[in-house]
Amino acid sequence: MHRLPLILSACLLLVSCQKESQADKATREGILIMGNSADPKSLDLQVVSGVIESNIIRALFEGIVQLHPTEDLGAPPGAALSVIPDETATVWTVRLRPEAKWSDGKPVTAEDFRFSYERMLTPSFGAKYAEMLYFMEGAEDFNKGKSADFSEVGIKVTDPHGFVLTLRGPTPYFLEVIKHYTWYPVPKHQVLKFGKMEMVGNPWSRAENLIGNGPYRIKSYRRNDHIEVERNPHYWNAGNFPLNGIRFLPVSNTFTESRMFRDGQLHVTNTAPPEVVDLMKKVDPGSLRQEPYLGTVLYRYNTKVKPLDDVRVRRALSLAIDRKALCDSVYRGFEPAYGMTPPMGDYQPPHGVSLDPEAARKLLDDAGYPGGKGFPRLKILIAAKESNAALATAIQAMWREHIGVEVEIQSKEWTAYMVAMQDMDYEIMGGGWIGDYIDPLTFLEMWSAGNGNNRTGWESEPFGAKLKESFKVTDPAARNRLLREAEEILLADSPMTPISWWGKNYLLHSSVKGWDPLLLDNHPYTHVRLVPPPPR
Repeated sequence: MHRLPLILSACLLLVSCQKESQADKATREGILIMGNSADPKSLDLQVVSGVIESNIIRALFEGIVQLHPTEDLGAPPGAALSVIPDETATVWTVRLRPEAKWSDGKPVTAEDFRFSYERMLTPSFGAKYAEMLYFMEGAEDFNKGKSADFSEVGIKVTDPHGFVLTLRGPTPYFLEVIKHYTWYPVPKHQVLKFGKMEMVGNPWSRAENLIGNGPYRIKSYRRNDHIEVERNPHYWNAGNFPLNGIRFLPVSNTFTESRMFRDGQLHVTNTAPPEVVDLMKKVDPGSLRQEPYLGTVLYRYNTKVKPLDDVRVRRALSLAIDRKALCDSVYRGFEPAYGMTPPMGDYQPPHGVSLDPEAARKLLDDAGYPGGKGFPRLKILIAAKESNAALATAIQAMWREHIGVEVEIQSKEWTAYMVAMQDMDYEIMGGGWIGDYIDPLTFLEMWSAGNGNNRTGWESEPFGAKLKESFKVTDPAARNRLLREAEEILLADSPMTPISWWGKNYLLHSSVKGWDPLLLDNHPYTHVRLVPPPPR
């Protein structure tokens, strides 16, 4: 007669076990599970240039200053105790923490920073993001081979825990710049253990060899499955933050990612497609986040291939895009872009693009393609993702309707897409740009001649001259005027066309605390905590 209660208890226990989702279990264990779109191209922070990689790098490495959990312009001390500018904001003195260590227990030194910047700027190394270090005096000349003496670059080590950075001009916003991972150090001793400083493909950054100076270290890495990080016991602030670890999942399909979230397999998604945004507003509005995001959706044109070498053709394509319709149908929370740079602070971008089919047709006629006749069938290359495909399909239809131009759509997975972009193995390419720091320059300097993030083949001396002039200006209004004039040149020549200014749509589990809206979406993991829901 005691069997029934025993069976009932067993059934209740089974139901109770089944109720605990993967996210709930991870919450108990203090492991944050994040959707991260794709596998990283590399874990070498001086090789990569994407947001996907940045999300992981921020767990494994730490820069001179940290990210602030709630303030976009906050810069608490990181690997350094202090960063002090002179009265012109041109010379910055850095004092490192004596207790800062790499994850193998060896000290982080000023020489690690100097070595890191030399490695990144060495021409033969070919760092795609070397331009981020051009703020230092002499860095551009060294990187472009105009100088072979690294001692002429503006970094001077003063002692094992101190160095001085001399910049190309007044840079009062420099604390924003050095939050970017290109300014983080790499471990000199570990890099040289596996090869020469400039060795391309140095295996120091493989998961089994990687050491960092951040709050976490690699625990496991299985391609196409996950990267998991655990606490770094040698971190200077080890034990004084809540999360025990983070699991990054490379889920490229946004609908799959959203379904995983609703099934309790994720704490936070990388994104949420429009259909999911609409659904979640109805069924679970508390999990939906829609926030500003400092970025621009854009299309690049390869200006080295015909007929895209003709500015009239590029302008015609740009003027035949209805950006408002795209924001209404493809995105949620995005704004139609009329410039490359989103409005920020006192900077207002010029109105350089708009829908004007009549002007587009006239330009195409002048270029020798009346009504689109004789125009070659170009390809739009996109990264494999539903929203990218929807955008490309809509633009394909607009070009057909407004200017009689037919294009094809080509999709590649993330790594192949990035390789094609870097090699300029494309004709038209869908993409975007997220600001590296909160200043208009991060949206403009990338289009400089030879910049590793330009990838269009476009060069303009007047554009470059305006930017260089802005480097020396201290008056904010005069600087903004020069940047606006540079942007007018960029938009007129149209090596790219802005589509929309980004909005961040994603899903966040109710157990995640300390994940506040930030313009660059760079959440410091040491301030995130997981709070289990109260028992029912």
